[in-house]
Amino acid sequence: MKHRVGIVTALAAEARVLAHRAVAPDRPIRLGEGRCLWLCGMGPSAAHEAAEALVREGADALAVFGVAGGLAPGLRSGTLFCPSRVIDAAGREYQPTPDWQAALASRLRTTAHPVRDNGTLLGLDAPLLGVADKQAMHARHQALAVDMESAAVAAVASERQVPFVVLRAIVDECDDDVPLTLQSAVDAWGRPRTLALLAALGRHPGLLAQLPRLASRMRQATRALRAAADAAGDGWARESCGPC
Repeated sequence: MKHRVGIVTALAAEARVLAHRAVAPDRPIRLGEGRCLWLCGMGPSAAHEAAEALVREGADALAVFGVAGGLAPGLRSGTLFCPSRVIDAAGREYQPTPDWQAALASRLRTTAHPVRDNGTLLGLDAPLLGVADKQAMHARHQALAVDMESAAVAAVASERQVPFVVLRAIVDECDDDVPLTLQSAVDAWGRPRTLALLAALGRHPGLLAQLPRLASRMRQATRALRAAADAAGDGWARESCGPC
């Protein structure tokens, strides 16, 4: 059975991987037969609204595509992750559609990047940036990775009784501290705000030494997403979904 799939991305860089161009936020972007992309910006509320909007646009399956933060030791930047379980901060649990998830993971194994397809993705309302906080969330939930959008999309899929799947590439690792001050230097779609970045560096010049490592992590994750999109092909999001 084939589905009209709505794909939610939070960051402009993630959307560009699928669309092969810059896309405007908060509107449907047709990617070809049966696929529609929505660039929503970061956070569960934005993702929930995007998923609902895609359903209104005619989507009868939902997917999340982009990057996630690593929580488990040994989970390296650039690893592709198709979780078998998604939970939110309140403990609500969602299961991606099993045969769709398995088919997608199988295609990802043709890339040169490591793939994890058995594990939990934790959804939170705010970024998880510090090493101590990452360790605490990993211990509490036994989650491999964390993001802010997948659980919200999963909730819409559950409410609407449509298939869903998640494809994430790990960006920061569990022992990476991501400075909170850098959060103000990007907008809701992850695009740099140059003046804010310069101001942050002026107040905290030590941040300059951390930028190359963080930029390298993002490049690794983006390369993995590109490889995943290529391996999956144009039809990845509508194969093997099973019955609604």
